[in-house]
Amino acid sequence: MPIEKKTYMLNMGPQHPAMHGVIRLVLELEGERVVSTDVEIGYLHRAFEKHAETETWNNVVPWTDRLNYVSPLINNSGYCLAVEKLAGLVIPERGQYLRVISSELSRVTDHLTCVGASAMELGAFTVFLYLIKAREYLYQLIDELTGARVTTSYTRVGGVKADMPADFPQKVLAAFALVREAIRDSDKLLTKNRIFTDRVEGTGVISREDALAYGITGPFLRSTGVPYDVRRAHPYLVYDRLDFEVPVGSKGDNFDRYLVRMAEMEQSMRLVEQCFRQIPGGKHSLEVSEMKDAFLYQDMGKSGDTALLKLYRAKVDQTLRGGQRGERGAILSAEPASTLPAKEDVYGSIEGLMNHFELIMWSWGIKVPPGEAYVAVEGGNGELGFHVVSSGDDRPYRVRCRPPCLFPMAALPKLLNGGWIADIIPTFGSVNMIAGELDR
Repeated sequence: MPIEKKTYMLNMGPQHPAMHGVIRLVLELEGERVVSTDVEIGYLHRAFEKHAETETWNNVVPWTDRLNYVSPLINNSGYCLAVEKLAGLVIPERGQYLRVISSELSRVTDHLTCVGASAMELGAFTVFLYLIKAREYLYQLIDELTGARVTTSYTRVGGVKADMPADFPQKVLAAFALVREAIRDSDKLLTKNRIFTDRVEGTGVISREDALAYGITGPFLRSTGVPYDVRRAHPYLVYDRLDFEVPVGSKGDNFDRYLVRMAEMEQSMRLVEQCFRQIPGGKHSLEVSEMKDAFLYQDMGKSGDTALLKLYRAKVDQTLRGGQRGERGAILSAEPASTLPAKEDVYGSIEGLMNHFELIMWSWGIKVPPGEAYVAVEGGNGELGFHVVSSGDDRPYRVRCRPPCLFPMAALPKLLNGGWIADIIPTFGSVNMIAGELDR
């Protein structure tokens, strides 16, 4: 008499370490074979799109940091590009290059985190230490550029918050040498490691046709052989002036996704290096080189020494550095109704203070003409899109985000069903699911 095969249900997550506390998989198992998978999301729903309707246009930028918080600078640029398209703003070339530089640094930190964490979950803890240490070098530089390591809020409608420090390119190039060394060491530890390849080769396979049908983009799609990259297909900022390759795989499995991300980190560093060579000079020439602390600047104004204020440059802390009079013209659009004034003008004249105050104040801020616009950028996980709608008010009427990791999550049952429980870990890791983006 034939033995009746029975299946049983198993919860995996949200408490399981590999589910990061934010995803629940309800698995139907036959032994250790996965028969069916029900993916439950929503454990970190942040209501980004509804929050955006309650904030002024620039005040939405900090909310975008929390979407894909592993590569927040890309989120910042994507949102501001959509608003600028609607408002008809064109930012200076230097500001465009700075957005590309910051975005590519963010992409490298994203891939370092994904590869390192995925390797750790398969037991390769040394690789995790190597790549997270490499990420730390870049986080410190991002902190120098933006004043924050993760929640950067670097862009502004009409430009970027601040110019880069004078020695920033040299520090980045030095850090790249260390990052490349960490990537080479990790490649030696993983790529031909029998233990690693047995876990990732031939697991989590998706066909080219299925990936396109699900709307999947980014490294996940490129692992199937489709060379779609928003930076190449629909160039934005200055990507059409830069030379880079689009790495692709062929099998669409976890191993190909690992190789694609490893190759993309080198391409991102190449892009940053090209930007440093091409970036136009900023307007750094000043009447005098002496800098006064912001509080001294304010005291001079209070005591009536306003005629002298134009001779000095305001000395500000790191979070405001690079936004003074000398740099502002190179990084922000010349649109007083849409961009914040230089700090010297805010501290030194009533007109500058009023201009700043009105742009920040609710119901007085930037007025974007009625209409709607969609802009897509290449995020760490694929096409990151922002659809913004304006009613002519000082805040968005509607903001809609296209999160790239939603689509491979929708395809997750197709990737897991028929495989083994052990295959879930590398497959879910290769999705690089970021819950702040998924449950926006």
